[in-house]
Amino acid sequence: MDISFIILNYKTKGLVKNCLTSIIESDPGSLNYEIIVVDNASGDGIKEMLKENFSGIKFIQSGKNFGFGGGNNLGIENARGKYLALLNPDIMLLDDSFLKIFNFMESNPGVGIAGPKLVNPDGSPQYTRCRFPELLIPIYRRTPLQNLKKVQGKLDNYLTKDQNYNAISRADWVYGACLFIRKEALNKCGLFDQRFFLGFEDTDLCRRMWNSGYEVWYYPEAALVHYPHRFSGDRNWIFGLFDSKIRIHIQSWIKYFWKYKKVFTIN
Repeated sequence: MDISFIILNYKTKGLVKNCLTSIIESDPGSLNYEIIVVDNASGDGIKEMLKENFSGIKFIQSGKNFGFGGGNNLGIENARGKYLALLNPDIMLLDDSFLKIFNFMESNPGVGIAGPKLVNPDGSPQYTRCRFPELLIPIYRRTPLQNLKKVQGKLDNYLTKDQNYNAISRADWVYGACLFIRKEALNKCGLFDQRFFLGFEDTDLCRRMWNSGYEVWYYPEAALVHYPHRFSGDRNWIFGLFDSKIRIHIQSWIKYFWKYKKVFTIN
Protein backbone atom coordinates (compact mmCIF):
# COMPACT_ATOMS: atom_id res chain seq x y z
CA MET A 1 0.00 0.00 0.00
CA ASP A 2 1.53 3.31 -1.09
CA ILE A 3 -0.63 5.93 0.65
CA SER A 4 -3.19 5.93 3.43
CA PHE A 5 -5.37 9.04 3.25
CA ILE A 6 -6.69 9.86 6.73
CA ILE A 7 -9.48 12.37 7.27
CA LEU A 8 -10.67 13.30 10.76
CA ASN A 9 -14.29 14.35 11.14
CA TYR A 10 -15.96 16.34 13.88
CA LYS A 11 -19.34 17.60 12.70
CA THR A 12 -18.04 18.37 9.20
CA LYS A 13 -19.60 15.61 7.11
CA GLY A 14 -20.35 17.99 4.22
CA LEU A 15 -16.70 19.01 4.02
CA VAL A 16 -15.63 15.38 4.32
CA LYS A 17 -17.84 14.50 1.36
CA ASN A 18 -16.22 17.21 -0.77
CA CYS A 19 -12.73 16.20 0.33
CA LEU A 20 -13.34 12.53 -0.48
CA THR A 21 -14.73 13.42 -3.88
CA SER A 22 -11.63 15.48 -4.65
CA ILE A 23 -9.35 12.56 -3.69
CA ILE A 24 -11.19 10.17 -5.96
CA GLU A 25 -11.39 12.64 -8.84
CA SER A 26 -7.71 13.59 -8.53
CA ASP A 27 -6.83 10.05 -9.66
CA PRO A 28 -3.45 9.40 -7.97
CA GLY A 29 -2.38 7.45 -11.04
CA SER A 30 -0.61 4.16 -10.47
CA LEU A 31 -0.47 4.63 -6.70
CA ASN A 32 -2.16 2.04 -4.52
CA TYR A 33 -4.08 3.85 -1.81
CA GLU A 34 -6.72 3.52 0.88
CA ILE A 35 -8.98 6.10 2.48
CA ILE A 36 -9.67 6.14 6.21
CA VAL A 37 -12.27 8.39 7.83
CA VAL A 38 -12.19 8.75 11.61
CA ASP A 39 -15.23 10.22 13.34
CA ASN A 40 -14.44 11.91 16.64
CA ALA A 41 -17.79 11.03 18.24
CA SER A 42 -19.49 13.86 16.38
CA GLY A 43 -22.94 12.28 15.97
CA ASP A 44 -23.51 14.10 12.67
CA GLY A 45 -24.58 11.11 10.59
CA ILE A 46 -21.31 10.76 8.71
CA LYS A 47 -21.47 6.95 8.70
CA GLU A 48 -24.76 7.05 6.80
CA MET A 49 -23.39 9.69 4.41
CA LEU A 50 -20.40 7.49 3.58
CA LYS A 51 -22.61 4.45 2.94
CA GLU A 52 -24.86 6.44 0.61
CA ASN A 53 -22.12 8.11 -1.44
CA PHE A 54 -18.91 6.06 -1.35
CA SER A 55 -17.59 2.52 -1.33
CA GLY A 56 -14.34 1.09 -0.05
CA ILE A 57 -13.88 3.71 2.68
CA LYS A 58 -12.51 2.42 5.97
CA PHE A 59 -14.60 4.04 8.72
CA ILE A 60 -13.49 4.28 12.34
CA GLN A 61 -15.88 5.47 15.04
CA SER A 62 -14.21 6.75 18.19
CA GLY A 63 -15.87 6.36 21.56
CA LYS A 64 -15.29 10.01 22.42
CA ASN A 65 -13.74 13.17 21.02
CA PHE A 66 -9.98 12.57 21.28
CA GLY A 67 -9.02 15.88 19.68
CA PHE A 68 -6.95 16.39 16.54
CA GLY A 69 -3.95 14.30 17.54
CA GLY A 70 -5.85 11.51 19.25
CA GLY A 71 -8.34 11.15 16.43
CA ASN A 72 -5.62 11.02 13.79
CA ASN A 73 -3.73 8.49 15.89
CA LEU A 74 -6.71 6.14 15.56
CA GLY A 75 -6.46 6.41 11.79
CA ILE A 76 -2.69 5.99 11.80
CA GLU A 77 -2.89 2.84 13.91
CA ASN A 78 -5.21 1.30 11.32
CA ALA A 79 -3.30 2.49 8.24
CA ARG A 80 -1.40 0.15 5.94
CA GLY A 81 0.31 2.70 3.71
CA LYS A 82 4.03 3.36 3.41
CA TYR A 83 3.03 7.02 3.60
CA LEU A 84 0.26 8.74 5.52
CA ALA A 85 -1.60 11.68 4.01
CA LEU A 86 -3.39 13.46 6.86
CA LEU A 87 -6.03 15.84 5.53
CA ASN A 88 -8.35 18.30 7.21
CA PRO A 89 -11.91 18.00 5.86
CA ASP A 90 -11.64 21.53 4.43
CA ILE A 91 -8.92 20.45 1.97
CA MET A 92 -9.56 19.95 -1.74
CA LEU A 93 -7.03 18.15 -3.91
CA LEU A 94 -5.75 19.55 -7.19
CA ASP A 95 -4.61 17.42 -10.16
CA ASP A 96 -1.78 14.98 -9.30
CA SER A 97 -0.45 16.70 -6.18
CA PHE A 98 -0.06 13.51 -4.19
CA LEU A 99 1.74 11.69 -6.96
CA LYS A 100 4.24 14.57 -6.98
CA ILE A 101 4.75 14.56 -3.22
CA PHE A 102 4.98 10.75 -3.21
CA ASN A 103 7.78 10.87 -5.79
CA PHE A 104 9.54 13.59 -3.78
CA MET A 105 9.50 11.44 -0.64
CA GLU A 106 10.66 8.37 -2.55
CA SER A 107 13.65 10.35 -3.85
CA ASN A 108 14.49 11.81 -0.42
CA PRO A 109 14.52 9.04 2.21
CA GLY A 110 15.76 11.42 4.90
CA VAL A 111 12.51 13.42 4.80
CA GLY A 112 10.01 12.34 7.44
CA ILE A 113 7.29 14.92 6.82
CA ALA A 114 6.45 17.03 3.78
CA GLY A 115 3.86 19.77 3.65
CA PRO A 116 2.33 20.86 0.33
CA LYS A 117 1.56 24.40 -0.68
CA LEU A 118 -1.88 25.41 0.59
CA VAL A 119 -3.80 28.08 -1.30
CA ASN A 120 -7.04 29.96 -0.73
CA PRO A 121 -9.98 29.34 -3.08
CA ASP A 122 -8.89 32.42 -5.07
CA GLY A 123 -5.42 30.91 -5.58
CA SER A 124 -3.55 33.18 -3.17
CA PRO A 125 -1.01 31.38 -0.95
CA GLN A 126 -1.41 30.58 2.71
CA TYR A 127 1.63 30.92 4.94
CA THR A 128 1.96 27.38 6.25
CA ARG A 129 5.74 26.93 6.47
CA CYS A 130 6.86 28.19 9.87
CA ARG A 131 9.73 28.56 12.25
CA PHE A 132 9.29 27.21 15.74
CA PRO A 133 7.44 29.92 17.70
CA GLU A 134 8.82 32.27 20.27
CA LEU A 135 6.89 32.34 23.53
CA LEU A 136 4.59 35.26 22.69
CA ILE A 137 3.81 34.45 19.05
CA PRO A 138 0.39 32.91 19.86
CA ILE A 139 -0.56 36.03 21.85
CA TYR A 140 0.55 38.33 19.05
CA ARG A 141 -1.56 36.42 16.52
CA ARG A 142 -4.74 36.61 18.61
CA THR A 143 -4.66 40.22 19.82
CA PRO A 144 -4.34 43.70 18.28
CA LEU A 145 -0.63 43.55 19.13
CA GLN A 146 -0.22 41.96 15.70
CA ASN A 147 -0.74 45.42 14.18
CA LEU A 148 2.41 46.88 15.80
CA LYS A 149 5.28 47.26 13.33
CA LYS A 150 7.81 45.46 15.54
CA VAL A 151 5.39 42.61 16.13
CA GLN A 152 4.61 42.37 12.42
CA GLY A 153 8.30 41.75 11.83
CA LYS A 154 8.29 38.92 14.37
CA LEU A 155 5.21 37.38 12.77
CA ASP A 156 6.69 37.67 9.28
CA ASN A 157 9.80 35.88 10.54
CA TYR A 158 7.67 33.19 12.19
CA LEU A 159 5.80 32.62 8.90
CA THR A 160 9.10 32.58 6.94
CA LYS A 161 7.97 35.42 4.70
CA ASP A 162 11.66 36.17 4.15
CA GLN A 163 11.85 32.98 2.06
CA ASN A 164 10.42 32.15 -1.35
CA TYR A 165 7.07 30.38 -0.90
CA ASN A 166 7.38 28.79 -4.33
CA ALA A 167 10.71 27.13 -3.48
CA ILE A 168 11.13 23.61 -2.15
CA SER A 169 12.78 24.08 1.23
CA ARG A 170 13.39 22.73 4.70
CA ALA A 171 10.99 23.91 7.39
CA ASP A 172 10.96 23.87 11.16
CA TRP A 173 7.35 22.77 10.90
CA VAL A 174 4.44 22.77 8.47
CA TYR A 175 0.73 23.14 9.10
CA GLY A 176 -1.24 20.08 10.13
CA ALA A 177 -4.05 20.86 7.68
CA CYS A 178 -2.18 18.51 5.35
CA LEU A 179 0.80 16.41 6.37
CA PHE A 180 2.47 13.78 4.18
CA ILE A 181 4.30 11.49 6.59
CA ARG A 182 6.72 8.61 6.11
CA LYS A 183 5.29 5.90 8.35
CA GLU A 184 8.71 4.41 9.06
CA ALA A 185 9.82 7.79 10.42
CA LEU A 186 6.64 8.16 12.47
CA ASN A 187 7.26 4.76 14.04
CA LYS A 188 10.59 6.14 15.23
CA CYS A 189 9.47 9.53 16.53
CA GLY A 190 6.06 8.45 17.86
CA LEU A 191 2.45 9.37 17.17
CA PHE A 192 0.78 12.68 18.00
CA ASP A 193 1.15 13.72 21.63
CA GLN A 194 -2.43 13.58 22.88
CA ARG A 195 -1.77 16.14 25.57
CA PHE A 196 -2.36 18.67 22.78
CA PHE A 197 -6.10 18.45 22.17
CA LEU A 198 -6.27 21.24 19.59
CA GLY A 199 -3.26 23.24 18.51
CA PHE A 200 0.52 22.70 18.56
CA GLU A 201 0.24 18.97 17.91
CA ASP A 202 1.64 19.56 14.40
CA THR A 203 4.41 21.81 15.74
CA ASP A 204 5.31 19.20 18.34
CA LEU A 205 5.28 16.32 15.83
CA CYS A 206 7.58 18.14 13.42
CA ARG A 207 9.92 19.03 16.25
CA ARG A 208 10.12 15.40 17.35
CA MET A 209 10.66 14.35 13.74
CA TRP A 210 13.74 16.58 13.58
CA ASN A 211 14.92 15.23 16.93
CA SER A 212 14.56 11.68 15.58
CA GLY A 213 16.97 12.36 12.72
CA TYR A 214 14.43 13.01 9.96
CA GLU A 215 13.83 16.28 8.14
CA VAL A 216 10.67 18.33 7.56
CA TRP A 217 10.23 19.94 4.14
CA TYR A 218 7.85 22.33 2.44
CA TYR A 219 6.99 21.05 -1.03
CA PRO A 220 5.09 23.66 -3.09
CA GLU A 221 5.15 21.60 -6.29
CA ALA A 222 2.09 19.94 -4.75
CA ALA A 223 -0.71 22.47 -4.20
CA LEU A 224 -4.04 21.97 -2.42
CA VAL A 225 -6.98 24.29 -1.78
CA HIS A 226 -7.59 24.97 1.91
CA TYR A 227 -10.74 26.79 2.97
CA PRO A 228 -9.29 28.96 5.72
CA HIS A 229 -10.43 29.74 9.20
CA ARG A 230 -8.32 31.23 11.95
CA PHE A 231 -8.58 32.58 15.45
CA SER A 232 -8.43 36.24 14.49
CA GLY A 233 -7.01 38.98 16.62
CA ASP A 234 -8.54 41.68 14.47
CA ARG A 235 -11.95 42.05 16.09
CA ASN A 236 -13.63 41.16 19.38
CA TRP A 237 -10.45 39.49 20.56
CA ILE A 238 -11.37 39.80 24.25
CA PHE A 239 -14.64 37.98 23.69
CA GLY A 240 -12.73 35.46 21.61
CA LEU A 241 -10.79 34.40 24.69
CA PHE A 242 -14.03 32.95 26.02
CA ASP A 243 -14.48 30.81 22.91
CA SER A 244 -13.88 27.17 23.83
CA LYS A 245 -11.64 26.44 20.83
CA ILE A 246 -9.41 29.42 21.60
CA ARG A 247 -9.20 28.47 25.27
CA ILE A 248 -8.19 24.92 24.30
CA HIS A 249 -5.63 26.31 21.86
CA ILE A 250 -4.15 28.52 24.59
CA GLN A 251 -3.94 25.49 26.88
CA SER A 252 -2.02 23.64 24.16
CA TRP A 253 0.31 26.63 23.78
CA ILE A 254 1.12 26.52 27.51
CA LYS A 255 1.68 22.74 27.39
CA TYR A 256 3.96 23.09 24.37
CA PHE A 257 6.24 25.65 25.95
CA TRP A 258 6.25 23.80 29.25
CA LYS A 259 7.27 20.64 27.39
CA TYR A 260 10.24 22.24 25.63
CA LYS A 261 11.01 25.32 27.72
CA LYS A 262 13.89 26.31 25.41
CA VAL A 263 13.18 27.85 22.01
CA PHE A 264 15.15 26.92 18.92
CA THR A 265 14.72 26.89 15.15
CA ILE A 266 16.14 24.66 12.45
CA ASN A 267 16.16 27.31 9.70
